[in-house]
Amino acid sequence: MSEEKIKLSRREKDRLRHRAMMLSAALELFSAKGYPNVSMHEIAHHAEFAIGTLYKFFKNKEDLYNALLIDIAERFHVTLAEIFEEKGESHHKIKKYIRIKGDLFMANAGAIRLYFVEAFGGNFNLRATLTKELQAYYDDILNKLSDAFSEGIEKGLYRRLDPYHLAISLSSIVNSFLFHWLDDPEKHPFAENISVIEKIFFEGVLFPKGDDRD
Repeated sequence: MSEEKIKLSRREKDRLRHRAMMLSAALELFSAKGYPNVSMHEIAHHAEFAIGTLYKFFKNKEDLYNALLIDIAERFHVTLAEIFEEKGESHHKIKKYIRIKGDLFMANAGAIRLYFVEAFGGNFNLRATLTKELQAYYDDILNKLSDAFSEGIEKGLYRRLDPYHLAISLSSIVNSFLFHWLDDPEKHPFAENISVIEKIFFEGVLFPKGDDRD
């Protein structure tokens, strides 16, 4: 990945930077006014680009919205996938997954809030084209998390439960705490609740000392 970035020409780097500026401007406007109430002209003006330049990057507003969410989903996927590619104990990777997922979620709270506002606000046609791509990213990380649990089970660290079910359960618990944080960050500070998540989840999964692991 780093070598590819180094090989990019100045023109390509400028193009990526301009695209990022446009997506950032769109996110600000969508978050402030709602997707239906923002025009491509407003986005171009806010990003300080000509409208024709904006259309060179995105064919319409829906295309821009999709690109915004796919970019963020890719960022989540790459960062979380790297955790499971590291050397080390599966338990360490799983605990790191909880923390890093929280960091990513909180850093992209505006886009996540936007997605759910539009998805559950009746804009299902807009969301339909995203479903397969976003689901593929989610499924891949879930499978990697399942593999980490499977490794821990084989080493006698975890109880012999279905590793995929463990992955679903942990993902759901983390998501629940994150959505409570999104609703009220002061009342539900995620970083402070990581220890709570670990206690709730791992106390039922880890082998207590002295248990027969066979």
